[in-house]
Amino acid sequence: MTFIRRPPSLASKHAGRQILLRLLATAVLTGVTPVAAQLKKPYRIGYLSSLSSSSDSARADAIRTALRELGYVDGQNIAFEYRYADGKRERFSELVSDLILLKVDIIVVAAGDVLTRVTKDATRTIPIVMTGQGADPVAANLVESLARPGGNVTGLTNLSGDLGGKRLELLKEAVPKITQVAVLFDPAIPPNVREVKDVLPSAARALGLSLKSWEVQSPTDFDTVFAALAKHRPDGVYVPEGPVMRINGKQIADFALKQRLPSVYDNKSAVDAGGLMHYGADLANSYRRVAYYIDKILKGARPADLPVEQPTKFEFVINLKTAKQIGLTIPPNVLARADRVMR
Repeated sequence: MTFIRRPPSLASKHAGRQILLRLLATAVLTGVTPVAAQLKKPYRIGYLSSLSSSSDSARADAIRTALRELGYVDGQNIAFEYRYADGKRERFSELVSDLILLKVDIIVVAAGDVLTRVTKDATRTIPIVMTGQGADPVAANLVESLARPGGNVTGLTNLSGDLGGKRLELLKEAVPKITQVAVLFDPAIPPNVREVKDVLPSAARALGLSLKSWEVQSPTDFDTVFAALAKHRPDGVYVPEGPVMRINGKQIADFALKQRLPSVYDNKSAVDAGGLMHYGADLANSYRRVAYYIDKILKGARPADLPVEQPTKFEFVINLKTAKQIGLTIPPNVLARADRVMR
């Protein structure tokens, strides 16, 4: 039996032309053809943190929220690849290599100079966005200048180490009788070393304070350091930023409470955990700016041309509940200057 293929009717031809015209109109209005829309993959954002997922959750959530306000929804038009070092520096290279193999579009480094340096050394092509931890990125040779970074690294710097003198000043104002301050720091973090050697001593001299530094490179060091502090009996504790300090912030705050020691911290989470005071850049504002950089780069901007931003907002937080527990009365003039008082 022979089948004869009939030519399409005029009605079917007309219907086909209508469908084609609608598709073309959609392409003109949206700037994307239907086929291209189907093939469009979400942007992949690598997220590197020196902390654990639980310790870093507030920062990651804030960045995702800010991105959502710009039209980027995780799982739809962007996809995050999270990698956490859990405070273990020996994992940095492995985690960076993993993200590079995934061919992510951007790497967000939620850490300081060391992890940013490892990431920059591993790739000169994938854009890298700093979230603000670490020292001056120019001094750390991560960018050529703040105005024109010049490479594949840009983002934020929070000047955390440079604020050490201000933190000591606030501690002295809150506890006028204080004379000796213990400083817990990680010697493997260059900004910590600079802060302990250059920034804090000059500020301490001006305030009539004496400092004694104690090295903490891993969680196993705390027992030894705490035992020495209990014997040494300082008047207060100063804790710079760092993954070991942040992950173990509750442990440090608990020790300070037990010893009735006023404490001041670089990171606000330690005060939420029971520490006395925090002074530093407004991190919520900084994380919103991280989303700005991601948006600009995904739209075609080069990291080399996006200036590194310094903080414009700072916050002073006092945990009044902790003050009462250690028998400390914060002077009214100091309380009045706090941006947030936890009661």
